[in-house]
Amino acid sequence: MSLFEAVIIAIVEGLTEFLPVSSTGHMIITEYLLGMQLNGEDGAFIKLYTVAIQLGAILSVLVLYRKKFFPLNRWNFYLKLIVAVIPALLLGFILDDYIDALLESPLTVAISLLVGGIILLFIDRLFKNPTIHAEEDLPMAKGFKIGFWQCLAMIPGVSRSAASIIGGMQQGLTRNLAAEFSFFLAVPTMAAATGYKLLKTWKEHPEVLENTTNLQILLIGNLVAFVVAMLAIKFFIGFLQKRGFALFGWYRIIVGAILLFLLATGYQPSL
Repeated sequence: MSLFEAVIIAIVEGLTEFLPVSSTGHMIITEYLLGMQLNGEDGAFIKLYTVAIQLGAILSVLVLYRKKFFPLNRWNFYLKLIVAVIPALLLGFILDDYIDALLESPLTVAISLLVGGIILLFIDRLFKNPTIHAEEDLPMAKGFKIGFWQCLAMIPGVSRSAASIIGGMQQGLTRNLAAEFSFFLAVPTMAAATGYKLLKTWKEHPEVLENTTNLQILLIGNLVAFVVAMLAIKFFIGFLQKRGFALFGWYRIIVGAILLFLLATGYQPSL
């Protein structure tokens, strides 16, 4: 993986991590269009990068919502996040190899984008009467259920943000609160996913993490994703208040259809 490719993927990650369009799906599409081979010599590092790069993006949540996360005496808030992240930790560990295999499938991404896009077209009309307007009023049990919704994002292209936001709205949260809780939930979820991926890579491919160039690329990529994600979060909340989810639904449908067309015609990037 070149530094140019790493920066492009980091920008894509930062832009899409908190939008309901699937950051992993977009990174897989980007890797496909760049002609990167996941089963090639750099395959292990590319797979690690695709997961670890999300850590930089979620750190932007700690900065933008620092009043929520700090000081560290908000035990009820942290307990909700711990409870909500449990389903993803358990299923992520059990299905890790299966998830890794799906990371090589642009077809899975295309189908997931299409299906998710259709759902987003109707989501604002499905949940029109929210009952929970503040995180403090969110019961622990509902947070746990949102955590199960988040697990749908283990399928590339579904979108962790979309799954947890839809789950939040289904549990009675306003769409803004559902979006914010999705941001909060990303912190323990992606921190755990990154840590586990790093440990697994160290165990199975230690040469990847012993390579100083790879470590430099990881650092630069996370910094880029961090900055871009901060801008994306501010845009998303403002847009959501005014427009809702329909535009993101149409975007997913268009991108999914284009990707399906490219796959059906046997398109192979020449880069």
